[in-house]
Amino acid sequence: MLKLLPVFLALLLAACTFDYGEGDGDGVERPDIIMVNVKYVRVRSGDPVARFQAYRAERFENRQIMELLDFTFEQFGQSEEEVNALGMAGAATVETNTGNIRMRQRVRMEVESEDFIIETYRLEWRDRERRLFSGADDEVILSRSDGTNFRGFGFSADTRDRTWEFSGGVSGIFVHVDDDDDNYGEGALYEVF
Repeated sequence: MLKLLPVFLALLLAACTFDYGEGDGDGVERPDIIMVNVKYVRVRSGDPVARFQAYRAERFENRQIMELLDFTFEQFGQSEEEVNALGMAGAATVETNTGNIRMRQRVRMEVESEDFIIETYRLEWRDRERRLFSGADDEVILSRSDGTNFRGFGFSADTRDRTWEFSGGVSGIFVHVDDDDDNYGEGALYEVF
């Protein structure tokens, strides 16, 4: 009888199948990697172009994205010591295959080379086009150290052309200071309604 027990168990196990299904059945996709207190450096042609930090990062390989919480970033100029832009957001989605970033919740970005600060709820960066934009209904505040301050909707900026614009509902003050040596300190104040 003892010699037949292993054969009997083998036959019994061969007849059974186990269906584990799609996980726990809640239909929620699980991240492939979860990291806490993360630093991530994006490199192009061997040189660092940006550094991200986040309290929490969840990476989804199939969708090629990282979901970040309490996100900060620095974009470098010619070298890692030259910070071109820096910012933060309560949350962000980074497309790992394109470099596109969607930021949301308390978004603040400082572009030192252009002397402006952008504050909004949601902002998106398109890496290939080198464009930054908000949604058409998202209010954006843009300010400069010279006192220029705009509030409007539908913000977009083209970093290649070094231009920015609002598509609607803009108001604010634009300060222009003439930089000519002969007229140093002279300028104009424009108010937009």
